[in-house]
Amino acid sequence: MRFLADIPDSDVEWLDTLANEQGVSRAELVRRAVAAYRADVSGDAVDNAFGIWKGRDDIGDGLKYQRRLRGKRE
Repeated sequence: MRFLADIPDSDVEWLDTLANEQGVSRAELVRRAVAAYRADVSGDAVDNAFGIWKGRDDIGDGLKYQRRLRGKRE
């Protein structure tokens, strides 16, 4: 679906710069922003983030990782 929205020129310039850097269209950035905002306000962001570090090889055992971080602070 297409829609018309008024956006300040400075925001459009920023979107164009970011779109160019990421190699996507301005419309794609807006779609991503809406999806991220929707996930944030609906609580899906927590569900989407669950297990996000599961495939990280640099962390290893989660408990050991936490203890190592906390040991540096204490």
